[in-house]
Amino acid sequence: MAGESSAPPPSPASPLRGDAPAATAWFWGTTCIAAVLATWFLATAGEPESRFISPATMPSPGETWRAVPAVFGERRLVANTLVTLTRVVFGFGLAALVGVPLGVVAACFPAARAFVAPLAIFGRNIPVAALIPLTFFFFGIGEFQKVMFLFIASVAFVLSDTTAAVLEVPERYVDTARTLGASRLQIILKVLVPLAAPAIFNSLRLLFGIAFGYVMLAEIVKFGGDTGGLGDLINVAQRRGDREPILIVLVVIPLVAYAIDRALWWLQCDLFPHRYGGRGILPRFWSRMMHGALQPRRSAT
Repeated sequence: MAGESSAPPPSPASPLRGDAPAATAWFWGTTCIAAVLATWFLATAGEPESRFISPATMPSPGETWRAVPAVFGERRLVANTLVTLTRVVFGFGLAALVGVPLGVVAACFPAARAFVAPLAIFGRNIPVAALIPLTFFFFGIGEFQKVMFLFIASVAFVLSDTTAAVLEVPERYVDTARTLGASRLQIILKVLVPLAAPAIFNSLRLLFGIAFGYVMLAEIVKFGGDTGGLGDLINVAQRRGDREPILIVLVVIPLVAYAIDRALWWLQCDLFPHRYGGRGILPRFWSRMMHGALQPRRSAT
């Protein structure tokens, strides 16, 4: 009826696809970790012959904790971690140096995009493990082989994500720059690349974590008596039948990867404050440095 007011629709109890408050996220994250540790403790509790999971399959949390000093000392966990990170930085860094410019060119020029499309499809779909013998044939056994393995395994993903990021820049920015008389090169360097840079950096941050997992395959073979990295540490422990070092390394790898990801996320927010809400400390510092370098010196009076 006309005199009756319609009742407002009921609001949902909690938003869908929203972000949980920080306290709620910490609570549920801690609960998940506690549940995993409790399950591990219960499955490996008691005497070895009465355990639900045999100690030959998985040691208990206490046994794993007691093996930590030996893994850090005799197994040189810190040195192996640094070796692995160095390989990832060089291999993935080379993939970024090649893949990002090539992706920008592919996005801007359809002929170039069609030319690299077969290589991108091949690189994104080839099994990563199949690259191991291929890199052995071409690059031998050593540090260079491991770096090139990471490069080949990552460059196709960097190329594809960069191309997609540049193509997603709205066309109105290109039309505005063209109306103002900008050349093709100016549109690429001053419009498309800066607008796509936040998405490109975010993709590189995520792909770096994937490359950190790929390096385990590259470290199957160790050259001479050099430090073999985390992958070699796992392989040695498996051959010796030691379960504790494997579990410790499997805990260290995600912790290191998460720490690097958070550092890159801070850098991403600071470099692109307009997109991610950072402070923009580094851009302001760089701008002041460039302004001071370009400012003409006053002649002495």
